[in-house]
Amino acid sequence: MADALKTRLCDLLGCEYPIIQTAMGWVADPKLVAATCNAGGFGFLAGATIPPAEMEAAILETRALTDRPFGVNFHMYQPNAAEIVELVVKYGVRAVSYSRSPGKAMIARLKDNGVVCIPTVGALKHAVKAVELGADAVTVQGGEGGGHTGSVPTSILLPQVVDALEVPVVAAGGFKDGRGLVAALAWGADGIAMGTRFLMTRDSPVPDATLARYVAADNPASIIVSRAIDGMPQRMISNELLTELEGAGHLGRLVLALKSGLAYRRYSGMTIGQMLKTAFGMRSGGLTAAQTLMAANAPMVIQKAMVEGRPAEGVLPAGQIAGAIDSLLSCDDLIDGIVREARERLAALGAPQPQQHFGERHEHAIQDIYR
Repeated sequence: MADALKTRLCDLLGCEYPIIQTAMGWVADPKLVAATCNAGGFGFLAGATIPPAEMEAAILETRALTDRPFGVNFHMYQPNAAEIVELVVKYGVRAVSYSRSPGKAMIARLKDNGVVCIPTVGALKHAVKAVELGADAVTVQGGEGGGHTGSVPTSILLPQVVDALEVPVVAAGGFKDGRGLVAALAWGADGIAMGTRFLMTRDSPVPDATLARYVAADNPASIIVSRAIDGMPQRMISNELLTELEGAGHLGRLVLALKSGLAYRRYSGMTIGQMLKTAFGMRSGGLTAAQTLMAANAPMVIQKAMVEGRPAEGVLPAGQIAGAIDSLLSCDDLIDGIVREARERLAALGAPQPQQHFGERHEHAIQDIYR
């Protein structure tokens, strides 16, 4: 009997369920990725904010924590992008995710070595272009999603992309449970990707003080989109830093950007030449000079909240779904609950279900999701 939860995405990534944990900077570390994969999902390591040596260590640590396949995220304009690609190839990483498509040569290098390419896009035209460049699947994030996001909601954007593409499409933006998974499948997607929901788990490395801000955000409408951090629309939980920047004006934001850029240079070990090359790459991606400069803000101010545990002084990227989450489950309980609820919803809709023999870890009640 066909299993509605065994989709093309499962075959492509080698995971048990069509549930992806996205690569959040400073958050998607080896422990979170391994916990996701061991629970039957598929996790991506965040590789866009760390030097290659740390990326290699993260890959090796993840491999020590799970025997399941996992992925790595990177940006085409980071100066060490080619090194990240070679690490992915060297260690047989299953997939890569990225926001702005690498060049055809880089994609060819990945695909020639059996690496699955899954970019994240927020517009129909970008999804089509990504497949033309060689993407094996596409993650589509609607405006409800956290971090840099567009304005079109998932419910409108997702069906458009599904109709336009032949490759598997993954739905992102506004998902947290089994009902959302079934809804995405009904729209024609092959699975869902979640960032905020995995950030808000007990396996997340985010400090307690920062997690408390996420749990306290109980109104989806209060999780806003602002350009104050890096000049581009970014959805986040409003806090003291954001309020200050919104009132600081353009000059104040640029001063913060200069400080952040110098701090990031010290952390990453980039030379001035590498920083200029990165900036040129971002400019060629359509950013203005001001946006390119302000983009230096993001990694370091996110670090303050996600690593240092100072949520008032950093950025709190979040999808609107954070306003509907009031619990911190383990990845194991989270994915178990999503799968159980999805099967219950499918059964209620009359969809045939395969025989299930749940082990001890599957005996959690679905209401545990909302504890």
